Amino acid sequence: MLPTPTSLDDWLTRLESLHPKAIDMGLERVAAVGRALGLQFACPVITVGGTNGKGSTCAMLEAMLLQGGYRVGLFTSPHLLHFNERARINGEIATDAMLCESFAAIEAVRGTISLTYFEFTTLAILKLFADAGLDAVVLEVGLGGRLDAVNIIDADVAIVTSVDLDHMEYLGDTREKIGFEKAGIFRAGRTAICSDPMPPASLVAHAEAIGADLWLFGRDFNYSGDKQQWNFGGRNQRRNALAYPSLRGANQLLNASAALAALEALRLRLPLGAQEVRTGLVLVDLPGRFQVLPGRPAVILDVGHNPHAVATLAQNLDNMGFHPYTYAVFGSMSDKDIAGVLAQLGDRIDHWCLTDLPQPRGASAESIRQLLLASGFKPGNGAGAEFSVECFATPEKAYLNARSRAGENDRIVVFGSFLTVAGVMAIKKTEFH
Repeated sequence: MLPTPTSLDDWLTRLESLHPKAIDMGLERVAAVGRALGLQFACPVITVGGTNGKGSTCAMLEAMLLQGGYRVGLFTSPHLLHFNERARINGEIATDAMLCESFAAIEAVRGTISLTYFEFTTLAILKLFADAGLDAVVLEVGLGGRLDAVNIIDADVAIVTSVDLDHMEYLGDTREKIGFEKAGIFRAGRTAICSDPMPPASLVAHAEAIGADLWLFGRDFNYSGDKQQWNFGGRNQRRNALAYPSLRGANQLLNASAALAALEALRLRLPLGAQEVRTGLVLVDLPGRFQVLPGRPAVILDVGHNPHAVATLAQNLDNMGFHPYTYAVFGSMSDKDIAGVLAQLGDRIDHWCLTDLPQPRGASAESIRQLLLASGFKPGNGAGAEFSVECFATPEKAYLNARSRAGENDRIVVFGSFLTVAGVMAIKKTEFH
């Protein structure tokens, strides 16, 4: 019998070796432990799945509910710098002590059931929320939906933000197959929201087959606006003269509309006034989503790592105005459609600083360089070349190289895996303090 870990780092190290697979799709094991815990929520629960836009939608829901004076639990993953970021209670990140106590509670009831790192940590955070006397819980769904650990919870409202190609080895190789997996978070007789403007037929069919109350963007809710403000229209509720969300980017009104549709569906249990909604949208904060850091050269952090997300990143870069040169710091997991990601950026990048990642699943910088060259990118020769591509061992080294070469009117876009952005974010934190 191994001794019980006494620190959060010790717990996380233990959890990484509990199960033979890092990802093991299925709900039987995690549901069994959930039953042993007696896990249930007395308050409304909103689950948020989708390929892209999940984190932004969750952050907006949390921000608006907090402005309404509600006690809110927010679960997101993965984290950027510290594991504790995955669990927020009333806007505050969970402490090491709170997480360790919850981990011990899972360990005490799981018996011989083997759990992955994600399953164990998800259960621990769900228990933390269930015991915290909350008014509302917002849960970001991890990989897929139907077989994700979060899906042991029967949500009052389930949102699917977007459906595109990602995690294809687990979810299928078409939008229709992936749409079915995402729709697995919907429940009979409960609100099911999809903010993808072109939802897969499989998602719609599944919602109808189980008898979910399906809200579709463009049919049941929508938005309109001008440069100053925007309006939301739902089934029975309009919200006019709204401030634009403080999160930047082309798809944020889609995400905000999905959040407001969820709040409309829950308006009798979680009423929110106009000012609380407006203030929440203004104050919402989410690192790493087209986050433009203060100072020059402009530095943009974006965790976009699939073609759909990077197409949005490209659009956002186009909206920024003129910069003489754009440097990219990019690293990716090897199971991503890296060629598809590179194709979305076209000729927007002049200088590529490619990085290895500190994980076995990481693609090597050299393999990304080969894909870049195969796409037609032609670097020049010498220090003053108009175009370049270089490889680095870490995100930090790649960023520092870009920083040393960029002029104050240039821009540096750091994107790809969460690990790429986290590596650079750690440097920027020391710069600002």
